[in-house]
Amino acid sequence: MNRQTVVAEALDLLDEVGLETVSTRRLAKRLGVEQPSLYYHFRTKKDLLAAMAEAAMTPHAAAPLPSPGDDWRAWFLENSRSFRRTLLLRRDGARLHAGSVPTGDLDRVRRKVTFLVASGVPERDAHMAMLAASRFTVGCVLEEQADALAWDEEDLPADVPVIDHESAFEAGLTLILNGLEQRVAGADDAARKADAEVAAVTHRTDSE
Repeated sequence: MNRQTVVAEALDLLDEVGLETVSTRRLAKRLGVEQPSLYYHFRTKKDLLAAMAEAAMTPHAAAPLPSPGDDWRAWFLENSRSFRRTLLLRRDGARLHAGSVPTGDLDRVRRKVTFLVASGVPERDAHMAMLAASRFTVGCVLEEQADALAWDEEDLPADVPVIDHESAFEAGLTLILNGLEQRVAGADDAARKADAEVAAVTHRTDSE
């Protein structure tokens, strides 16, 4: 039994019983070992959950990074969609991910931000947009996965609209992108104004 086997079995257990019911006792029984054996690989349940969260992100973490010639808007949308699809692959995937720190993915995150900045997005806005899109996506999936367990559409009152989770996600994501585009346009306008002022000063200096 190695660390990878423990995490894989833990994720399968998650899919079967849900995050609330995942325990080291259940996992040890599933693996056919004594509970203390798990502490060789993970000192605490928190460490185990962190490893599970990282492993659950593998499909998103394996997605191609953006290239310099890519359209940053299209990439920004697809990156968030990929994140959502990956969260939905696992039962309680959003709850598992919430609060985790992507220590194994920090280099990829930096490269994504660098791509946005190189595409003309102000650096602080690039960081904030990535954070906002990430948290928005986790929140959407939390609601979607909770709804899947809580309600049967036939049991809802007639005047309560049925939410199309994917459409709601796309609408919100577009609003985030639109806001970011406005920030980029504002930065471009400011840069052009600054260039014009420098050119005017240079022209006056050359004329004197």
